[in-house]
Amino acid sequence: MLLIAIDGPAGSGKSTVARKVAQVLGLPFLDTGAMYRAVTFACMEKEIRVEETEKIEFLLKTMDLELRKEGIFLSGKDISKEIRFPEVSQKVSLYASLPIVRKYLVILQRKQAQEPGLVTEGRDMGTVVFPEARFKFFLWADPKERARRRFQELQEKGSIPSLSYEEVLRNILERDSLDINRKESPLRKADDAVEVDTTNLSINEVVECLLCRISSFREK
Repeated sequence: MLLIAIDGPAGSGKSTVARKVAQVLGLPFLDTGAMYRAVTFACMEKEIRVEETEKIEFLLKTMDLELRKEGIFLSGKDISKEIRFPEVSQKVSLYASLPIVRKYLVILQRKQAQEPGLVTEGRDMGTVVFPEARFKFFLWADPKERARRRFQELQEKGSIPSLSYEEVLRNILERDSLDINRKESPLRKADDAVEVDTTNLSINEVVECLLCRISSFREK
């Protein structure tokens, strides 16, 4: 089974890159970030605060979360757009840092790995969820560039036009700090992962870089 794990911080381009790599290789793509966003959205919708772990645990046991080709569904409703709202982005790292949330989603994520393989992205794919992955990559980019990309994305989607670039940058830095310093599955590069700085690279250039690496190893 061909497992390709792509990790990295917010705005590094890992989701777009992973999706394109999966498309080229004809493999399923697993957006784990969307899964954490879905749990965050569900908690926010139920007005469950991050410190209310018992309520979160009950929600996880009873929620109907589905991963489909066309998007991510909660209780039969497509929430693919809602989970990308800035207010969800601001809180996702808080909920994602909870051990009960991570344990719940890791089980779901591992169930997705079936023949012929999988391309997945996140923050702990190569270190925790799929440490046995044949190919591991860690995408990185300067925080200012990542904030610029996210700000441009929000503008194109028309999401909260009052949100300034400075606020987006601050959110990026806060998420980095939470992800790197959390006790449960912190964001870090796996020892055997290939690091790729995407600051000055286009999406297609990053995709080509990963595909070349995968191709060269498979040909050996």
